[in-house]
Order: sequence, then C-alpha cells, then structure tokens
Amino acid sequence: IQRRENDLVVSTFGRGVYILDDYSPLRFLTKDTITNNALIFPIKDALMYIEANPLGFSGKGFQGANFFTTPNPAVGAIFTYFIKDDIKTLKQKRRDDEKIKQKNGEDIIFPPYDVLSKEAEQQDPYLLFIISDSQGNIIRKIKSEIKKSINRISWDFRFKPFTPVTFIPFDDSFAWNTPDQGFMVVPGTYTVSLQQFDGFQFSELVSPQAFKCVSLNNSTIPMPDQIALDAFNKKVAELLRVIGGADAFRNELAEKIKYLKKAVLDAAYVPQSLYAEIVALELKLTKINKQINGDALRAKYESVSPISIKERVDQISGSLWSTRSAPTETYKNSLEIVTNSFEPILISLHSSEKEIKQIEAALDKYNVPYTPGRVLNWEKK
Repeated sequence: IQRRENDLVVSTFGRGVYILDDYSPLRFLTKDTITNNALIFPIKDALMYIEANPLGFSGKGFQGANFFTTPNPAVGAIFTYFIKDDIKTLKQKRRDDEKIKQKNGEDIIFPPYDVLSKEAEQQDPYLLFIISDSQGNIIRKIKSEIKKSINRISWDFRFKPFTPVTFIPFDDSFAWNTPDQGFMVVPGTYTVSLQQFDGFQFSELVSPQAFKCVSLNNSTIPMPDQIALDAFNKKVAELLRVIGGADAFRNELAEKIKYLKKAVLDAAYVPQSLYAEIVALELKLTKINKQINGDALRAKYESVSPISIKERVDQISGSLWSTRSAPTETYKNSLEIVTNSFEPILISLHSSEKEIKQIEAALDKYNVPYTPGRVLNWEKK
C-alpha cells in the first residue's frame, strides 16, 4: 500500500504487477451511497504537468517492439463516479418485455408504427461531464457511455481543440503525429457536474462538485504570469479557431468552383462570360490559399517559402501548449504579425463567398441543374 497516494500495488509470482490508483473513493462506498442513482466521489487534488517523452516520442520511442512498456495512467483530474443502473432505450425495454412474454408463453404483438417511429427517433443515451471554472464558465464537456457500477474518467486540464470539427479519426500510424489539443487552464478551483442524456433530453444526475487543479512544484512561472499566459493562450486559440475555419471554408468554396465550371460548360444557354467570372474567382481563392497556407510552388522550387499565417499560429500552439513555460518574444511577435495580417484575408474570403452566390443566382436564372451548396428555386405553374 502506497499510503501517501492511496495506491494499492499487487505483484504476483508470475512477474505481474497490478496497480490500483487511488482507492480512497472506496472509503465512501456505503449502503447509503449506492442508493443514489448517480454519485461523484470526492475528487483528489489533481497535479498539473506535461508528461515527458524520454524515449524520443510517446510510447516505446525508438526502443523497438521487444522493449516492454505499458501506458501510464492518464494525466489529469480523475473523476470516480457511481451509476446505479444502465439506461435502456425504448427499443431495449420493449424487447425485454417481449422476452418475458415469450418465456411465459404469451403472445407477442407486433408493435404499431407510432411505437416503432418513437424508437427510431430516440438517440443513444450517454453521460455528459461538465467542467466549469470558479466563475461558473463552462470549460469542457466530456461525453461517456453509461455503465452501471463504479467507473472512472479523466480530464486533461485542457480546453477542447480549436481546430475545425471533423469526423476523421486521428492517424497514429506515424510516430510523430500528435492529436489536436487545447491549452491548459490556470491552476485553481473547478467544478464538475454530471448530466444524463436519455435519448431525448438532458437531466442532471450530480450537482457541481468542487476540486482543485494544482501546479506541480517544478513550475517556474509565478501565478501572475500564469494569468498572463492564459490571456495569451486565449488569443492564440481564437486565431487558431478563425484561421482554421477560414481555411476549411476556403476549401469548400474551391470545391464548388469545379462544379460551377462544369455546370456552365454543360448548360446550353449560359453565356461564356460567366465562365470567365468563375476562373477569376478561382484565382482569387488560390491567392487566399497562399496567404493562409503559404506558397507551395515557391517552396517546391526554392526549398522554402515565407512562413504563412497558419504556420505561425500552428507553431505557437504546437510548441507553447506542450509546455508550462511563458511565451517567448518570438511567439509574441508572431502573434502580432498574424493579428495584423488576417483581417484583410478574411474580408477577401467573405467577398469571394458573395461572388459565388451571385454566380449561383445566375445559374438559377438559366435553370442549371444542381451544384453542391445550392438550393434550387421552383415556382408552381
């Protein structure tokens, strides 16, 4: 028993080692507590630090497959919680009732359409942990499946990533790839509450429970500078959000261009002058792409090209958010350059969107078939 951390370590004669991290929540498990539908046990002070990668990068590093390693516990605040019962969907409840009737030899009536429709409309139930700061501002939401009994979930002290929303899974096949992440919050007192989504609506299971995020004692940044670091990170995060969003939107507009060009060429009555407008707009979007992402052609023939605004903000977030240090003067200068450079690009992107809408309106005038992102007009005659 590791008494300081309340850990239980068990070794076997087969050279196995098992570690139960922080068994202290079990002290609060009584007959009274398990009568609750849900419960978050008292939360241990969470130590904030950046996990080291002494082997070169995460996992085994360069040591090879034969080098035995096992993952460390998740870095973050650990929430141990109790769920009394699983949540069953309407379909699961109906099927359970049908099994009972079948066992008892009773007739099973095929459900009417309104019952099947209600079942189809119900979404999958889940739990939602909501983490807030001392002022009640929501910092993070963590979704988890509903599993009865005692469970654990962790929060890594970070905001959600500020990059565009995507359903593409993270590619971990390349060792140096790292998933997108937000920046760390300031040490202090936070709360976590628990809500349940039953497939139709949310309900609160556990009211906000306070816990502390404590900086590890190897930090060299005093608290006033932590506040300044937090303010700097928020500026970086906002630029990361809007620049990433602008680039994703530019790509969407660029995808539309090829459909518009084909539509104009295929349609018999559309004037050729509209094609010239589309080509001019395509060149404008290419220029915006160079401003955001850099000049790929120049980099191809000259090895390097001037750093783009997206590369600047990615460099800041990629380096600064993986350390607890204060921003360097280089980062501050880069942030100022990006701040002063992005607004004209965004204005140009908005004007490009208006031009595309004008072109799409012209296509409607000539009854051109559907192109992506364009709702066709129709008048009843």
